[in-house]
Amino acid sequence: MKKFQEYFLYFMLYSVIGWCYEVFLEVVVYRWGFSNRGILFGPYCVVYGFGALILMGTLKWLKEKDIRAGRVCITPVLVFAGIVAVTTLVELAASYIMEFIRGYWMWDYTRFAFNFQGRIALNPSIRFGIGGMVILYLLQPLFEKGMKRIPERVRAVAFWILIILLAVDVFSNL
Repeated sequence: MKKFQEYFLYFMLYSVIGWCYEVFLEVVVYRWGFSNRGILFGPYCVVYGFGALILMGTLKWLKEKDIRAGRVCITPVLVFAGIVAVTTLVELAASYIMEFIRGYWMWDYTRFAFNFQGRIALNPSIRFGIGGMVILYLLQPLFEKGMKRIPERVRAVAFWILIILLAVDVFSNL
């Protein structure tokens, strides 16, 4: 249960970070004005939470390897390529899931070169690759250190509060 609580808290952290990233793009970069960027009411985009957990589960082993081309370590390049592939597949799957559930998906990449049906495109995939590198090499090690400092009781209370809020949000949006 302790590991599940930890990973749920990571999920929520990355979901909130993803929501902040989406809002930043919308308000600051594209200057479209504010709107809630998630499919739920709360300030989180769950696809980012799932994506981060999938990255941790699929690429952590590769990140820990020391793969070299001659004397040059190429592990980070391979990890970046893996992140781009995984996040692109997650985004593509998310678009189909959203379309099945809601009748539409929340983004349109038709204005980007090398897009597939406006669901995925090279430009966002590269950005997700950079973001994934930040997650795997910077944020996750920091979050793991921070998680060890949080007393188990506090972590359990945070877990139950957040899981109840998320469940209420999910069920109120069905």
